[in-house]
Amino acid sequence: MNIFISGGTGFVGSNLARYLLDKGHSVIAAGTSPIHNSISHENFRYISADTTEKGPWQESLKDVDALVNLAGRTIFNRWSERYKKQIYNSRILTTRNLVEAIPDDKEIVLCSTSAVGYYGNRAEEILNEEALPGNDFLATVSINWEKEAFQAEKKGARVAVMRFGVVLGKNGGALAKMIPAFKSFAGGPIGSGDQWFPWIHLDDLISAVVFILENQDLKGPVNFCAPNPVRNRDFAKALGKVLGRPSFMKVPSFMIRTLMGEMGTIVMSSQRTVPDKLLKNGFEFQYPDIEKALDDLLE
Repeated sequence: MNIFISGGTGFVGSNLARYLLDKGHSVIAAGTSPIHNSISHENFRYISADTTEKGPWQESLKDVDALVNLAGRTIFNRWSERYKKQIYNSRILTTRNLVEAIPDDKEIVLCSTSAVGYYGNRAEEILNEEALPGNDFLATVSINWEKEAFQAEKKGARVAVMRFGVVLGKNGGALAKMIPAFKSFAGGPIGSGDQWFPWIHLDDLISAVVFILENQDLKGPVNFCAPNPVRNRDFAKALGKVLGRPSFMKVPSFMIRTLMGEMGTIVMSSQRTVPDKLLKNGFEFQYPDIEKALDDLLE
């Protein structure tokens, strides 16, 4: 297959591109970096472009078989009104421009990222893909993000929106931000620690993307999270155990809100998401349990 990846220089995008190239696919990646430092392959082409703007980069979509849309500014920053606009535009405008560039009536699949933030803060409720959305900022972003992606169905594309949980991988992603605190003996639960923590091993995420590309009947919203979510305190305990560090240093809620503002409230949200659609379609997780996942990532 000839596959286009937006957000191709990011943590997930770079790892996905390498996997697809190893499997014999051709990859076109787009990102805002001037060059792609980590991939050199005869079947790889990199385009430096601001995908929130229309431009010549859209011509590259004419001959692709699949699009994987991973573009979006990180949410892990303090949110000013200006930065919230960047979070929103980087997702909505990129998706809109990708859909615009898809040729009419071409057999193509669009795997477009969304997030479990779609559901908002839901406490103990078990959330499959049929659950209603929340009403906070990230939920609103996700709703509009998905709406833009589904516009591709009008052009005959098969569309799957991938609601990512927290992605755990080596040498980047969420773990890279968490590990230093634990190694400094300052790791532990956030707030009460009772909130549910939806997560997914990077290897399972990549396998799930390929699973969607290869299964013609799979479309619509798809929860990208392990089948066994854990509470935040249990995640902290498992991470501390693997690192050989204590995990009892709770970070008080008021401190999170003071340091991170509105973003801090999102960090303490609870989403007990389950990947019903993947499981019902026969997808098998290599890392369904947090202990096994962390053992693999931090061995």
